[in-house]
Amino acid sequence: MNSSHMSDGQGYSSLVPGIYSQQMATKNPLHTSPGLYNCGGSQNASPFSNYQGPGQTLNRPPAGSIPLATTHLGPAAQMPPPLQNSAAVSTTSGSFPSGVNLPAHSNWQYGQTPLNQPTVGSQANHYAHSAATAATQPLLSSGNTNLPTSYHYVSSPGGPPVQNSYAKPGSGPLPVNQLAYSSVRPPLGPPQVGSPASNRPSASPSGPPASIGSHPVHNLVVKQEAGDATYTASDGSMVQNNYDTIEGGGFLATMHTPAPQNLKTNRHVGSSYPSLPPGYQNTSPPGAPRMQSPGLQYPGGPQQFPLPSLGANALASSVAGLSLQPEGLRPINLLQERNILPATPLQAPFPNLHEDIQRLNCNPELFRCTLTNIPQTQALLNKAKLPLGLLLHPFKDLSQLPVVTSSTIVRCRSCRTYINPFVSFLDQRRWKCNLCYRVNDVPEEFMYNPVTRVYGEPHKRPEVQNATIEFMAPSEYMLRPPQPPVYLFVFDVSHNAIETGYLNTVCKTVLDNLDLLPGNTRTKIGFITFDSTIHFYSLQEGLSQPQMLIVSDIEDVFIPMPENLLVNLNESKELIQDLLRTLPQMFTSSLETQSALGPALQSAFKLMSPTGGRISVFQTQLPSIGVGALKPREEPNQKASAKDIHLTPSTDFYKKLALDCSGQQIAVDLFLLSGQYSDLASLGCISRYSAGSVYYYQSYHHQHNPLLVEKLQKELKRYLTRKIGFEAVMRIRCTKGLSIHTFHGNFFVRSTDLLSLPNVNPDAGYAVQMSVEESLTDMQVVCFQSALLYTSSKGERRIRVHTLCLPVVTQLSEVYLGADVQAIIGLLANMAVDRSVSASMSDARDALLNAVIDSLSAYRSSVLNIQQPGLMAPISLRLFPLYVLALLKQKAFQTGTNTRLDDRTFTMCQVKNQPLVYLMLMIHPNLYRIDNLTDEGALYIGDRTIPQPPILQLSVEKINRDGSYLMDAGSVMFLWVGKNCGQNFISHVLGVPNYASIPHNMTHLPELDTAESSRVLAFISWLREQRPFFPILYIIRDESPWKPMFLQNMIEDRTESALSYYEFLLHIQQQVNK
Repeated sequence: MNSSHMSDGQGYSSLVPGIYSQQMATKNPLHTSPGLYNCGGSQNASPFSNYQGPGQTLNRPPAGSIPLATTHLGPAAQMPPPLQNSAAVSTTSGSFPSGVNLPAHSNWQYGQTPLNQPTVGSQANHYAHSAATAATQPLLSSGNTNLPTSYHYVSSPGGPPVQNSYAKPGSGPLPVNQLAYSSVRPPLGPPQVGSPASNRPSASPSGPPASIGSHPVHNLVVKQEAGDATYTASDGSMVQNNYDTIEGGGFLATMHTPAPQNLKTNRHVGSSYPSLPPGYQNTSPPGAPRMQSPGLQYPGGPQQFPLPSLGANALASSVAGLSLQPEGLRPINLLQERNILPATPLQAPFPNLHEDIQRLNCNPELFRCTLTNIPQTQALLNKAKLPLGLLLHPFKDLSQLPVVTSSTIVRCRSCRTYINPFVSFLDQRRWKCNLCYRVNDVPEEFMYNPVTRVYGEPHKRPEVQNATIEFMAPSEYMLRPPQPPVYLFVFDVSHNAIETGYLNTVCKTVLDNLDLLPGNTRTKIGFITFDSTIHFYSLQEGLSQPQMLIVSDIEDVFIPMPENLLVNLNESKELIQDLLRTLPQMFTSSLETQSALGPALQSAFKLMSPTGGRISVFQTQLPSIGVGALKPREEPNQKASAKDIHLTPSTDFYKKLALDCSGQQIAVDLFLLSGQYSDLASLGCISRYSAGSVYYYQSYHHQHNPLLVEKLQKELKRYLTRKIGFEAVMRIRCTKGLSIHTFHGNFFVRSTDLLSLPNVNPDAGYAVQMSVEESLTDMQVVCFQSALLYTSSKGERRIRVHTLCLPVVTQLSEVYLGADVQAIIGLLANMAVDRSVSASMSDARDALLNAVIDSLSAYRSSVLNIQQPGLMAPISLRLFPLYVLALLKQKAFQTGTNTRLDDRTFTMCQVKNQPLVYLMLMIHPNLYRIDNLTDEGALYIGDRTIPQPPILQLSVEKINRDGSYLMDAGSVMFLWVGKNCGQNFISHVLGVPNYASIPHNMTHLPELDTAESSRVLAFISWLREQRPFFPILYIIRDESPWKPMFLQNMIEDRTESALSYYEFLLHIQQQVNK
């Protein structure tokens, strides 16, 4: 089959049957060259082009019944593609790839209006509006209803089972208390008063009723599960609808005029919340003991919180806040104060909010802003020279997650914001939206609180007491019956692949974890292998062994026997297990060196299109034959150059195919196991635009590199067993006056602000850039809300909502006071990746350097009252130069070193896709001394004692030959043993008699029956548990070949091509004082 042809930049507006039937806006033609990250970058960047596609539907001939004469299907035996259950390839129009920098004002021409939607005329639609300002009530509103309702509240564990972590058996997290609430509102109650709720037209369910939770919950009333076994994906079962209409509040919706009440008065947050007290009572001085924000503590279930009131407590907190202001604003001379790195992990700053509001705020691990004090105007933001943006980890594993089941999901009728802790209740019957300020009626069902069993307290319901909450979505949030979990594995079996031995590891790991794959009785699985031909495997129930079908015509691939290639996991488990056991031996004598990755992906796309799901591709070399074939572009002599390196894709085939996959709810995850250049810049597009992930194992070999074998095993187990969401979309809303203009991450932007996520996983992070479009006058606070609509592996439609509230400030000093330096670095890193691809590496490096110079210059000239010598910075930005220097020394942006092109590209992929907590470890590793660990200040988790040594600066000055040091760099760890290290550590931890006996290639610590060994192993295991990937441990002595890798991470020291930290500060001072 030829790939569908799409033209870059071609505007179009067509109604496509299938999953997405929405009319999209048509744009003027935009011209672009294919790019991996054609997103908005740093300031002063040249305009970035937009990619619009796919442009055509893929018309496939009808299928017929075809007898199989032979299992080798070449051109002579070619069949038309069977499509009994396949919908037309869904295409999107008016769509932008992730990261597109949209113009502030652009005219959108609207094509034919879809059925059942209000007519929208041509109008200027300003993208800079948030979803709160241009919104409509969707076709099937989920706002105010009078339908009878049943409530089920479940505080279900959001995290994966214990086997997903790298902890030893029995060392998992504490058991989670599962709290279940089930009650029906009593038929008798106070009569309804106030304005009546508007009736919603009832909708016939388009899918099975949702059940609750993925874990057994006792004493809970659950609706009967129905329709799972009869799931179909034909056009007939599709609801003519679209995700933009379902999720609501998009920019293609009809404008609503907000209610005029109280628009000019001070906007308070919450029910009768007082004005925010002055001062920054939550600002922690440097060196303060590490403690978690109250906002980080998730209650064990929906709980009541008393409403705040102005009184002695509020006044005391105000006074306490004022006492901390001078410390928070105290300037630091970075050239004099060298020991500024905190000894404990840096915490996100606390917003300056009333304690009762802050207690309800979103966990910063999930939702974090670069500025915790939002400037009132864009002019003030420009003056601060700091980026405004959000960093999200929306699907993070949570130990406690309130889950609400109700027939009514209360949302603002104008902007479609979900009710949250920061709305205002004017009375029992009316609430005011905290994003667009529309006054909405409280539905009758919402008056009853099944947790407290009290009527008339809507402000105490779980939806209004939890900033993070999950709703079980009713049928109107479904475009089709929830899809089954479908997993397709695509294996490279060329001679090069078989030589690496990866197939043994992968097949064994999949075999061991078959029963742990997320899913239910509908779970389907399939396998494809390829070299110069494509091999399918029939796993039809009743066969005595798997049947291999070979398609040799890779120019026009087709699917033989499609009904037997993706099979029910439970029904065909024995055949699947047989195949996984025999696959590694089937190709051991193969001499085929060609790799037809492109045709194999096309085959996988055709096979998965009827249902959607996840494709896991394992590739070991540069694709060499068929569509998508690539040629080597890396020149060894140019590895160290910052110019003319090939960071852009050499073909748009993989990007176009990814967009096709996204339209059919398919995500592609790429596992690259290669010792040679494989053009990850081109191959990575298949994952980037389909919301997949990239895994890279450089020089993987089962004998020569056994460390990577263990790493692949552990990470693949996590990948296979972690939580997964299917056919997801995400929208971020913000208070009127703020606007989102650039997205970062792995996804495709559909209908200007709706992120298409065919798969969503708990290890993916996202970032957005924002601006202040309209002055935030009269606003004390602003709010941000992300809503993730997804299908769980159990077939439930769910909505996970996070809401963040931040104060608005008018003074430049307050903007600096609330700067979150780690979030700023995370956003700048994403912007620098875009600049590297769209412009050049040197441009990106200059932009990072200028970000520090400009912000410290603005602080010096506009905030400091007395000009002082040296390099002055506010406490909040004291680590800004250090982190930027660390970023410049990262593989993604470093120059003058022998960095392989695929290594650089993979690091850029990590920057774009990793949550902030993992990204910061990669940028600036943590260094600990571990030869003198004690239990002082230790963490106690269950029966385990975890030492907490202080974090040291990354400089050889801090390294003592008498000690032993652990460097945690995220995906890798180094344990450096000093030449004069004490004999006690060498024998009791390393298990060798003396320093000279330490092996050069030592990578594992023995488990010894000593207190020292227990402490070190407990600390390293605890660090590994904190992340979804498996860091290799290298044990280094003076003559070790790994020593240069250890020293390269000493950020504060000078290298051949990079300045030391002190020299870097001098350079910045010179520029600031110009």
